[in-house]
Amino acid sequence: MTRITSAVELDRASLLDRFQRVRARTRALFDLLDDQAYYERPIALRNPVVFYEGHLPAFAVNTLIKKGLGGPGVDERLETIFARGIDPATEAAAVARGNPAWPTRKAVREYAAEADRVLTDALAHADLVRDDRPLLQGAQAVWAILEHEEMHQETLAYMWHQLPYARKRPPAGYRTATQATSAPTPHRVHIPAGDATLGTSLADERFAWDNELPQHVVRVDRFAIDAFKVTNAQFLEFVDAGGYRDPRWWRPQDRAWLQEVSMTHPSFWERHEDGWHWRGQFESVPLPPGWPVYVTWAEANAFAQWAGGRLPTEAEFHRAAFGTDEGDERSYPWGEAPPSDRHGNFDFSRWDPVPVGSSPAGDSAFGVHDLVGNGWEWTATVFDGFTGFTPLPSYPEYSADFFDGEHFVMKGASPVTARELVRRGFRNWFRPNYPYVYATFRCVR
Repeated sequence: MTRITSAVELDRASLLDRFQRVRARTRALFDLLDDQAYYERPIALRNPVVFYEGHLPAFAVNTLIKKGLGGPGVDERLETIFARGIDPATEAAAVARGNPAWPTRKAVREYAAEADRVLTDALAHADLVRDDRPLLQGAQAVWAILEHEEMHQETLAYMWHQLPYARKRPPAGYRTATQATSAPTPHRVHIPAGDATLGTSLADERFAWDNELPQHVVRVDRFAIDAFKVTNAQFLEFVDAGGYRDPRWWRPQDRAWLQEVSMTHPSFWERHEDGWHWRGQFESVPLPPGWPVYVTWAEANAFAQWAGGRLPTEAEFHRAAFGTDEGDERSYPWGEAPPSDRHGNFDFSRWDPVPVGSSPAGDSAFGVHDLVGNGWEWTATVFDGFTGFTPLPSYPEYSADFFDGEHFVMKGASPVTARELVRRGFRNWFRPNYPYVYATFRCVR
C-alpha cells in the first residue's frame, strides 16, 4: 500500500493565493455564459450547466471540511445534489439524474460564496496536515480539491465549446484566433532505447492522484516518433483519401460508432461554402493547416494505421518527452524550469491552438516539439492502475471507476490545462469515441 506521509510544510499564503485564483477563474468561466444556457446540457452525457457551478464548491466542502476535518457543511441538501460530477454512461441515465428542481442561479452563487468563506477560513487556520486522518495525510484533501477544480475548468471549456455562439461571449482581452499560412515540414525523430519513469514520486511532488502511484521504471526499445503533432493539413489528406469510409483503418467497434453517428470528419471541422473551417470556442475561422488536429482516439488510431504507423505507448511518450541521450530524465521536456508560456500553449493563455512548433523553448532533449500544451496527446495505453494501485482516500472512485478497458491514457496538456497540472506523471484519460476533448496525437514507427 502506498502511504502518503504528512511530512509537509504548508505555505498558507501561497495556498490561499492558489485557491483564490482557482475560484476566480471558475467564476469567470461561468460569467461567459448567457443566463439562457444555465439549465442546458451542451453535452448530452453531462449534467446541465447549473450542476457544475454547485458541484465545485460542494466537492470542496464535502472533501475537506466534512470528510477531512470532520466539520459541518454549509447546506446539506445542496451538498447532496451537487456531490458527484462523473459523466453518466448513457443519455437516459443523464436525464434520470437531472433534478427537476435545480436551484436558481442566485441560490447556487449564494451557496458558493458561503462555501468559499468557510474554505478560506479552513485553509488559513485549520490543522490541514494530520497523520490520524487519511484525507489529511500530506494535506491530501487540500491538493485534491484544488486539482479537482482545475481539471473541471477544462471540462467546462469542452462544454462551453458545444454551445451556440449566441449563448456565450468572449472574455475581456480575447484575441481572435490566429491562423498558420503553412505547416512545418513533418519529420521523425529517432529515440534510442532507454528507461522511462512512469508515475509520480511523493518525494518529489507534494501530491499525486492514485493512478500516478507507485512510480516505476519501464524499459523502452528504440523507436521513431513524429517531431510535431499531426496537423489539420496532414489529417485532411486522410479525409480526402476516403479514410473515414475505408474499414481497413478502423477497429470494428470504432467503425460501428462512425456509422452510428455518421462521422465523416473531425468534430471541430465544419464544411462551409468556401471550404473547411475550424469551429473555435468563440468564432469560426478557415481551417488553419498548421494547427494540430483535434480528434478522438478512434480517429487518431485510424490515421496512424493509414499512415503506416501507430500511436505511442505511454512509456514511449515519456521516453521521447523526458529522456536524454545521457540516460537521465528531466522533470519537463525542456528541463527543470517551472512551466511558463514560453514552453507551450497551456494555462488558458489562449482559447485555441497555435501552429505546431510555435514554442521551441519547450522542446525535449531529442528535439520533439509541443509535448506539453496545444492539445493532449493520445497514447495506445489502456487506462489502468499501476501494480500496487491503492485508491486515494480523499476521492476513492476518481480512477478505479474507469479501469474498464474502455479508456485510453492521454499525456501532455491542452490550451486550457492549468499549469499546476503540468507534471511529468499526470495522466488523463477518455473513451476512444469521445469527440469533445482537445486531444491531438503523433505517430511512432
